[in-house]
Amino acid sequence: QEQLVESGGGLVQAGGSLRLSCAASGRTFSSYAMGWFRQAPGKERERVAAISRSGTNTYYADSVKGRFTISRDNAKNTMYLQMNSLKPEDTAVYYCAASIALSSTMIAPGYHIWGQGTQVTVSS
Repeated sequence: QEQLVESGGGLVQAGGSLRLSCAASGRTFSSYAMGWFRQAPGKERERVAAISRSGTNTYYADSVKGRFTISRDNAKNTMYLQMNSLKPEDTAVYYCAASIALSSTMIAPGYHIWGQGTQVTVSS
């Protein structure tokens, strides 16, 4: 089973950018559909973006569409989230997640492997 480790979080001013990475430890990264989630204090966890096994298909929440870009490099067992034009409301702990996917183009409806999270704080 894959183990996931996020990195790249930090403190940034509004309007700035960050790139999150999610590194997978197993040998079957390309078998997993992946996603990024976030959870702010007092709020429910929200799926921010998702990507299929092949990287062909992606999904974005309306709140980040046009500002965030999800990508993956199966050769490096790594997924990324490029976050631009950050807003204070983007402040949250960001988690990456994985789900076994039979289809290379499927966006996973649910996830069963989770990373430990990385904090993103956007100051106004």
